[in-house]
Amino acid sequence: MSQKVLKVHPDDNVIVALQDLPKGEKLSYDKIDYILVDDIPAKHKFFMQDMNPGDEVIMYGVLVGKAQTNIPKGGLMTTSNVKHAADKYDYRGVNYQWKAPDVSKFRDRTFNGYHRSDGRVGTANYWLFIPTVFCENRNLDVIREALHNELGYAVADKYKQFTHQLVESFKKGESFDFPLSFGEGAAVRSDRVFQNVDGIKFLNHQGGCGGIRQDAAILSKLLAAYADHPNVGGVTVLSLGCQNLQVADFLKDLKERNPAFDKPLYIFEQQQVGNEEVLIADSIKKTFEGLIQINKQERKPAPLHKLCVGVKCGGSDGFSGISANPAVGYASDLLVGLGAQVLLAEFPELCGVEQELVDRSVSEPVARKFMHLMKSYEEIVTRVGSGFHMNPSPGNIKDGLITDAIKSAGAARKGGTSPVVDVLDYTESATKPGLSLVCTPGNDVEATTGKAASGATLILFTTGLGTPTGNPVCPTIKVATNSKLAKRMKDIIDIDTGPIIDGEKTIEQMGEEILEYCIKAASGEVIPKAVLLNQDDFIPWKRGVSL
Repeated sequence: MSQKVLKVHPDDNVIVALQDLPKGEKLSYDKIDYILVDDIPAKHKFFMQDMNPGDEVIMYGVLVGKAQTNIPKGGLMTTSNVKHAADKYDYRGVNYQWKAPDVSKFRDRTFNGYHRSDGRVGTANYWLFIPTVFCENRNLDVIREALHNELGYAVADKYKQFTHQLVESFKKGESFDFPLSFGEGAAVRSDRVFQNVDGIKFLNHQGGCGGIRQDAAILSKLLAAYADHPNVGGVTVLSLGCQNLQVADFLKDLKERNPAFDKPLYIFEQQQVGNEEVLIADSIKKTFEGLIQINKQERKPAPLHKLCVGVKCGGSDGFSGISANPAVGYASDLLVGLGAQVLLAEFPELCGVEQELVDRSVSEPVARKFMHLMKSYEEIVTRVGSGFHMNPSPGNIKDGLITDAIKSAGAARKGGTSPVVDVLDYTESATKPGLSLVCTPGNDVEATTGKAASGATLILFTTGLGTPTGNPVCPTIKVATNSKLAKRMKDIIDIDTGPIIDGEKTIEQMGEEILEYCIKAASGEVIPKAVLLNQDDFIPWKRGVSL
């Protein structure tokens, strides 16, 4: 490793440990000597000066907390001696100037995607099953079991074989200490019936009835967004009949979203059909006919500006804002420079960097919409006795993210440095090239669910601790912040940005590698681990208290 510590921004008064540093060690950084008065674990921070109660803690160049006690120079930052703090923000009319990175090596590149009739291009071709109400989840499970196994999309065969071994050993009175032989993990099965259909996906959820009518209304818009997604080739809808979310509501939202919607769409209502076996058999038969139809579609070249990439972090650590997030941010800037769309969400994880994003907004209406959504969201959270400051998880804190503002300042780096061209409320569709902010919780699955609803056709998901999360219709690419994680959880990690921490590669080099991977994933040349493992997580946001 070329260096032991790093100061992220010139204005910072804390330094990050890139490896475990023992108490009493003497080190020098930027011609200043430090003697550590505490053990400083890797990813954690120590102070560059003596701190008094009330003194501001600066990291990433912004206020991230305030000292609660007297802290000596070289002392460890902890949840006991520092509490969250963030600057206030307002519209200032800043004329933000941005210089795009050099995109010459990518300018004439293409990806092979599925061209839809409305001009959008998908990175995958999925058939989607949608229940309008949770009552239909069991029917979806039955259909999934039948279609996945028979059409070649199931990935759980190895676990069935493992369980079969356990049963046979039990019957014979033998030990269970036989070696595991799972190989290198999941892979695309060669026996798929429909080679141009990348998967059959199921949006099981717990809504549609029983809650307030507003919940059903927002769920309808969310389901319509997924049906209209460019990665979706056809849709089967299962309805009970008596639920709050009526099929007519879903169809109305779908038409409002895309008046020219022309994908195969089959709707089955159980209370009209009557017989459950008939309902399931008819939906399978009709879907099979639809699969034959969308299997005729083939990947064709498309310019990179047709990509819409969501950026997300989860299971974050103290390296997230130093390696993976800024590398993804550079890839984001490359994409914006090429005319593509980039979506940055997780509003609780923008707490503390609001002023920067306001200043980067291309117009006052864009800035004010962002401020309105942020403040409205925080008011709801505060009203129930919580707050954005409670966002960091125990795992985040253990790995160096002591305050929400520290977590946020590092998280925001995924969005790069380009201007904010638009702000989207939950389920609103991205329509403008460039960087858009999408209002979602920080919760991993709720955020990826919302990002896909706004049109993301790929998601770059950074993680320092390891998060087995994906999305039903949007291929999710896992980017590790450190090489230890990439090796330990290689079955879920696609890209390792640890070489940045080790001083072997620059942020810019890793950013270009990330974009190269995106091009291959968008073309179906590589399959992200989350897709291979069918990590199809889907959680609608009820707009209540969720961080």
